[in-house]
Amino acid sequence: MKKCLHSLSWKCLLLLTAALSLLSAGYAQEEERNNNEIGFTTGPMVFLGDLGGHAGKGTTFIKDYNMNTTKLAFGAYGAVYPTQWLGFRLSLNYGDVEGNDANIKPKGGDEVTRLTRNLDFRSKIIEGTIMAEFYPTVFLEEDPDDITARLRPYGVLGLGVYHFNPQGTYHDPSTGDTYWVDLRPLHTEGEGFPDYPDRKEYSLTQLNIPMGAGIKYFFSESVNLSFEIIHRKLFTDYLDDVSTKYVDPSVFAKYLSPSQAAIALAMSNKAPQGYNTPGYQAGSKRGDPSQNDAYFTMGFKLGIRIGANSASRWRNSTHCPLLRF
Repeated sequence: MKKCLHSLSWKCLLLLTAALSLLSAGYAQEEERNNNEIGFTTGPMVFLGDLGGHAGKGTTFIKDYNMNTTKLAFGAYGAVYPTQWLGFRLSLNYGDVEGNDANIKPKGGDEVTRLTRNLDFRSKIIEGTIMAEFYPTVFLEEDPDDITARLRPYGVLGLGVYHFNPQGTYHDPSTGDTYWVDLRPLHTEGEGFPDYPDRKEYSLTQLNIPMGAGIKYFFSESVNLSFEIIHRKLFTDYLDDVSTKYVDPSVFAKYLSPSQAAIALAMSNKAPQGYNTPGYQAGSKRGDPSQNDAYFTMGFKLGIRIGANSASRWRNSTHCPLLRF
């Protein structure tokens, strides 16, 4: 299954990249306007999943956004615009996501069980996406080719491949040190163990579906600035290595080395007395498998449009930055 997913991921990206290249080549000779764009993006990357959050039941929505775990993400992209209302963007992004139950402020509701669970994680995200950009207000504009000082809202939808590697903090009782350890090799929920055939070992490279909206302002025909929010629909609940129920603690010694088993036992259950904590024994709820994890970015995107006649097409304008229909 993992090999099929990897193969599908790269085939989809290669196919879409080839399509983008053909579109770019096909419009490179057009003299009417600059069709190609390159640029950079930066802004916060936010995790939404089982760990951390606020009062009540955990969700993969903005309600459980913890600002203190937010990190900056960075990216670069290239795009081609065959028409004013449609563009295709290929991008590479890098960022970090985190989640920590210790961020929860108890109010006497469902969040108390997550606070007591006491789990945490971090992961670097490396992501490649190809997306289509749609500019619906172009159809209401009197002169769509006059873009200088124009403000345009847009929507985006596409396909992405991303790599992650969840880590958690481990307190070493022999040295008293606390450090980060990779979680997937520990099989904290028994993924891949014969004792739990329904829990497959998750892949660290997977597909996602980026979708969102933004607004772009054209300083000139060559320079523009956008602000956009892009949500990623994921097909895994293990971005944070938490999904379902606690395992039988004896299972780690069956399949892992003694040193790994000791770490796995500690990392799988960080409740006050571990597996002896009431409500946190084997078979108790550890995560919510009914909702996959998610992450989103809020970022500024600086774009430079390039073309054969970019210098001659530069215009000065005193237009007010409104939707000039």
